[in-house]
Amino acid sequence: MISHPSRQCAVELLALPSRIGQVRRIVSAQLRYWHLDPLVDPTALAVTELLTNVHRHAEPDKTCRVEIELRREHLTVSVHDRDPRLPVLGDADPLDTCGRGLAMVEALSDSWGARPVEAGGKVVWFRLAAVSPAKPAPARPGGVRAAADVGRPQTSHAPAFAERPVRLARRAVVG
Repeated sequence: MISHPSRQCAVELLALPSRIGQVRRIVSAQLRYWHLDPLVDPTALAVTELLTNVHRHAEPDKTCRVEIELRREHLTVSVHDRDPRLPVLGDADPLDTCGRGLAMVEALSDSWGARPVEAGGKVVWFRLAAVSPAKPAPARPGGVRAAADVGRPQTSHAPAFAERPVRLARRAVVG
């Protein structure tokens, strides 16, 4: 378990390509500080996809706020922008060069969603299981742990992090 009940971090920005890279580095550094190294890559990729959507589609401006919140069981990343239009998960053709961002977020995360904000705009969020690296996996008979069990949630119904890239690749090939 994570030792602190709740931790938060927020960044406000204009969703421009140079700023997206900076936010990705900030989020990655914060996750490393919280000792959540296994979540760095999927979180950085998913937040990049959400910020790219703000850059490409948000109106009237590209102003947004990225919030990350760590609770005992999960990490939630939210992107708030001023555009009231909710994103739509679509099916991209195999030869399309865009349109797969939300499918990637769905494949990388345990859950995700979008909701309108009363004051205007929307929030798009995703959630990942927060597994503390300090909690070792249970030993197998003979005291040996399988490499695949290290860092894997023990009581979660969600797929382990190590299985997510396979799920992503399968979706990309099948369509």
